[in-house]
Amino acid sequence: MDFSRYQLILAEGPRPLFATVSGAHLYGFPSPDSDLDLRGAFVHRLPDILGLDPPKDSICVTRHFENIEVDWVAHDLLKFCQLMTRRNGYVLEQLYSPLVVYGSSWLEELRRIGQGCVIRPLYYHYRGFFHNQRKRLELEGATVKDLLYAYRVALTGIHVLDTGEIEAHLPSLLGRLPLKGIEELIERKVKGGEKGLLSTQDRGSHLHVMDKLEEALACAFEDSRLPMEPTTRRELSDFVVRARLSLGG
Repeated sequence: MDFSRYQLILAEGPRPLFATVSGAHLYGFPSPDSDLDLRGAFVHRLPDILGLDPPKDSICVTRHFENIEVDWVAHDLLKFCQLMTRRNGYVLEQLYSPLVVYGSSWLEELRRIGQGCVIRPLYYHYRGFFHNQRKRLELEGATVKDLLYAYRVALTGIHVLDTGEIEAHLPSLLGRLPLKGIEELIERKVKGGEKGLLSTQDRGSHLHVMDKLEEALACAFEDSRLPMEPTTRRELSDFVVRARLSLGG
């Protein structure tokens, strides 16, 4: 799928530093009716941030392209980089998404610096996200999407703690840690819709696996050799200044 055609939506806001695809398309299980989630960072103009009324540090724009709802949600570079240093898996997944809508050498450099923000406490981000998804599965009306999100976030957390690599694509993660029945769920989601429901039997059998995944995530945290604190904070700060001066003039 060619995502570059969606660059038009990026013009409806400050100058983008990068934009990538997140959500179900990144995770490897988009339905025919899935929205397209564009995420990234932008750079405010210097006159805007130096004035009396600072601009908003986040934007959200929604447009429709050929019956596809496209959401462009982004942060000003300063906020984005601050989140990178605060064990925020969301922004790191956006940064390292291979589905690039708009990028440049600035993105390449930020990805290099961002490796120093891949830290052991990311465990708490993924554990929290996993717990929230698990609660959804215990409710009536739980969907195949809810279940796939739970598997995806647990496996992403385990993988990053083991390897230091941000990988959000569920089929790729299953290639490294196979789990029975997940490929069939992905097929149901891809061929079905966003609201496909789970049966009570499905929920029961998968909740048992959730217990084991939670244990595996905790073990990955205990065994991880990642640093406890970001190691490139000063370099990241310098990057923000250089990008602001170069792109925000």
